[in-house]
Amino acid sequence: MKRLPVGIQTFRDIVQNDYLYVDKTDKIFDLVNNPKGVYFLSRPRRFGKSLLISTLNEIFEGEKELFKDLL
Repeated sequence: MKRLPVGIQTFRDIVQNDYLYVDKTDKIFDLVNNPKGVYFLSRPRRFGKSLLISTLNEIFEGEKELFKDLL
């Protein structure tokens, strides 16, 4: 059973240290490839904003190896 990534805010740390991660990269891919104006990412405090930005950073940096085993 994978551990929960409590307090971990970077995509790279979650993937490389085998923490539980719910993969939503297909949603991010759609957001990036089909822009429909300006996006306002409003989320409650401590609800994944930093992790989303970290994931976007890894995507735009071309870090394909981090995404290869995601379902």
